[in-house]
Amino acid sequence: MTAPTLSPGLVHPAGQRELVLDVVIPVYNEEADLGPSVRRLHAYLTQHLPYTFRITIADNASVDETPLVAASLAATLSHTRVVRLEQKGRGRALRHVWSSSDAAVLAYMDVDLSTDLAALLPLIAPLITGHSDLAIGSRLARQSRVVRGAKREVISRGYNLLLRGTLAASFSDAQCGFKAIRADVARELLPLVEDTGWFFDTELLVLAQNAGMRIHEVPVDWVDDPDSRVDIVATIKADLRGIARVGRNLLTGALPLAQLRERLGRGRQDAETTLLGQLIRFGGVGVASTLAYLLLYAGFASALGAQGANLLALLITAVANTAANRRLTFGVRGSADALRHQAQGLLIFGLGLVLTSGSLALLHAVTGTPARPAEMVVLIGANLLATLLRFVLLRAWVFRPTAQA
Repeated sequence: MTAPTLSPGLVHPAGQRELVLDVVIPVYNEEADLGPSVRRLHAYLTQHLPYTFRITIADNASVDETPLVAASLAATLSHTRVVRLEQKGRGRALRHVWSSSDAAVLAYMDVDLSTDLAALLPLIAPLITGHSDLAIGSRLARQSRVVRGAKREVISRGYNLLLRGTLAASFSDAQCGFKAIRADVARELLPLVEDTGWFFDTELLVLAQNAGMRIHEVPVDWVDDPDSRVDIVATIKADLRGIARVGRNLLTGALPLAQLRERLGRGRQDAETTLLGQLIRFGGVGVASTLAYLLLYAGFASALGAQGANLLALLITAVANTAANRRLTFGVRGSADALRHQAQGLLIFGLGLVLTSGSLALLHAVTGTPARPAEMVVLIGANLLATLLRFVLLRAWVFRPTAQA
């Protein structure tokens, strides 16, 4: 069934015929939490949501009493149903339910309801009016109030920093279990999303951003579930593989995102913001910087020694590199924030200095007095690693993209 597409003024609280909102709760072995959470959600939606709704429990092949609890809830609560899948995977469950839903707006939330439900209306309102295409709850917004341990806080912020540096993500929180999408947008994006697990959210958002979709962010109040069954190590490994795969697809043009942008009337993507365009320009600046660095190092080495020559050559090229990337790679014009950008660039320079100086020190410790060609080879390798780190940090921190409204 084709889901209706809402437009401003189309939906009215009274006399609605079309299903407006389908809230999906993916679960696996949640027999204890499922009942209280769904009843709480149902009561909230019944009392506060001025639109037609449905709650869909997506059972990911649970092997405990979850199917029985879900069936009981569907039998006793109106506008509640159960969809059973015989394979695990949050992404697989969301894809299956969203693809077949007849609602105009599709949402999902974690079964523990860690996010305050008061954020639901602000989440879906821009989608109902047509202002935005997707909406996400953000635990990292300044207005958010979050209660969780330091370990999860560091992992979350580190992950989103990595996304900004590698995939140019402009959204602030990829993995908050509180998201919504317009059904017409979902029909376009879901066939392009490969992941069936926890990386599903990130992949969907990255593809949406690169297709010109407008992503709305809502600050949320969020309390960590201490009984979370997420395997953090396995999830991190899967996420890193997903980042590499999506990055490769974006670089090679394997996904028809340009055609999707054109079909949806979103215009062409500015070359200054594309990953491939930035990499090409960054590479050009990097080649020029490396050549300048090597020439400066060779000129200073006799008078200053290896470490002194490395320090001075790296400092000079770091300042020039930041200025060139500011203008050429990331398209920043004018003098606003130029001093701050240079200061941040120098901090990144410090990390590069640690890498290159450490490599030199290790070489001298191992070989005693290495030949100049050996020093150059080691420095080139260390500078390649420092360059990769520099690109990631320039994208994710210094010239980080601005989130869409």
